[in-house]
Amino acid sequence: MHRRHLKTLLSRYLAVWPDEHELLGRFEAFVAAHDDCLLRTCVPGHITASAWILSPAGDAALLTHHKKLGKWLQLGGHVDGEPQVDHACLREAQEESGMQSFAFVPWAGGELVPLDLDVHAIPARKLEPLHNHWDVRFLLQAESGQELVISHESNRLEWAPLKDLADFTGEESVLRLHRKAQLVRQ
Repeated sequence: MHRRHLKTLLSRYLAVWPDEHELLGRFEAFVAAHDDCLLRTCVPGHITASAWILSPAGDAALLTHHKKLGKWLQLGGHVDGEPQVDHACLREAQEESGMQSFAFVPWAGGELVPLDLDVHAIPARKLEPLHNHWDVRFLLQAESGQELVISHESNRLEWAPLKDLADFTGEESVLRLHRKAQLVRQ
């Protein structure tokens, strides 16, 4: 499985977020050890892609109330073999929001760089064993004039005002996305 693009993104990430070298080292070791890391059949875990989606005005973030996990989260999912994880991020944003038009928010000198990395355990369920999602997260902005359509994976979709984000979720990984987005948009 081709991982060159992912490795480039991880390298760029380290250049922008050098304090996260320990987490990045874990990501790089996982990617190096599992040539099938882009497939959900990779048993110990697999790469996923998420989107921190800002409203057209930039004053709210799109959150989904996730059906399986029962909490407010950013949109995202499995890359399903897509070697360009940013393409998988866009696909997931489209599938889970019903909107089709997004732009990557430029920062880090205009290069495509993930906004955040996160590793989280997914509980065992039916035929799936406990495994990790190695999530590569990007900053997107929705274009105006688009309607939200709830997917089968969500209970609800909502534009959460950034000033009230803590009223929606206490999930540290979601709040971290907000903090990082504020930093890179300054």
